Amino acid sequence: MTISMVKKAFCRFCGSLLGEKHVEGRLRLHCDECGLTNYQNPVPASALVVVDSRGRLLLVKRNVEPKIGMWCLPGGFMEIGEQPEECALRELAEETALKGRIEGLLGLTSSSNSDYGTVLLMGYLVREYSGEPAPGDDAQEVAFFPPDDLPELAFDSHKRFVRIYLAGYRIEKPVY
Repeated sequence: MTISMVKKAFCRFCGSLLGEKHVEGRLRLHCDECGLTNYQNPVPASALVVVDSRGRLLLVKRNVEPKIGMWCLPGGFMEIGEQPEECALRELAEETALKGRIEGLLGLTSSSNSDYGTVLLMGYLVREYSGEPAPGDDAQEVAFFPPDDLPELAFDSHKRFVRIYLAGYRIEKPVY
């Protein structure tokens, strides 16, 4: 394994140039000056399958790269000090102007990302929400679509969460 996709060049503690070293059975970024091993971890993010009373799914049209102009689930990257569910609900409000209540976890998945290496994505279900959908933050449009007439989704991870929901996801009591 090579670490060619990594953009980090300097140690975050002492500022010395990082090299590569086998640590714990893998080639990792390592600082020979202070001894720090720079572990590369996935970046956490969330996505929401939001369903209205007619069974339609809420999608946002992206206004930023990657995949600008394509439809996706509302969601985004988790911030320091934030719980995954808080991240999901914050992103829902920022992108769609809706306030929601998470009913349950649909699942976890990871995907490759050119900027972050790997993104760990948590998918949640929302069937209770308030407000009127309006595009905000990095969304051009917000719209509900019938499950049998969804546009092409930008990300495979989002397709997976939609498939999980459509396959008959059921939960008896709220999680959050």
